[in-house]
Amino acid sequence: MPAVLYGETVETQSIAVPYKDFEKAYRSAGESSLVTLNVDGKTYNVLIHDISHDALTGRPLHADFYAVRMDKAIRTTVLLVFIGESPAVKNDGGVLVKVMQELEVEALPKDLPQKLEADLSKLVMLEARMLVKDIKVPSGVKIIAEPEEIVAIVEPPRSEEELAQLEQASVGEAPVEVKTEAEVKREEKAKSGDEEDEASKEE
Repeated sequence: MPAVLYGETVETQSIAVPYKDFEKAYRSAGESSLVTLNVDGKTYNVLIHDISHDALTGRPLHADFYAVRMDKAIRTTVLLVFIGESPAVKNDGGVLVKVMQELEVEALPKDLPQKLEADLSKLVMLEARMLVKDIKVPSGVKIIAEPEEIVAIVEPPRSEEELAQLEQASVGEAPVEVKTEAEVKREEKAKSGDEEDEASKEE
């Protein structure tokens, strides 16, 4: 599979990697964990970036490998994995809304987590919120977001009346113009008359 290797202390170069090896490494590391890349006998610590996929099969077609400095903190996005079950959803019929799916973090390359876990079991009551500050991170990892930003929230269940109002409102947002058969005939007649007038002017 064609790829590009680049970085602060690395000269950009086009390379090719075995497809099966890339697939295995990507499944294990994702885009936020270090991968060891061997190019012509030289080893690089890299992050996988900017994967291009085939639109039909989803098969990776190209990838970038960013060679990192192990002594310099970097920023990257990390996937949020929601674990557990919210009692407010299970017992009270609440609706779980996941506001965030990933978070940007900063850390030394060796400390970068592959994922961060968000424990839904802490959302006990309706309208309970999980905030950025509630997400536990490994030592040496800093989340680049405001501590009070919402990660997930449990909304109260909607009543049948509220659902009906929402449905009615959504229908009202896009009104459909309905014409009678007589109106349609009048428009067609007027249109044909305009066309005849234009033809007579041209003569």
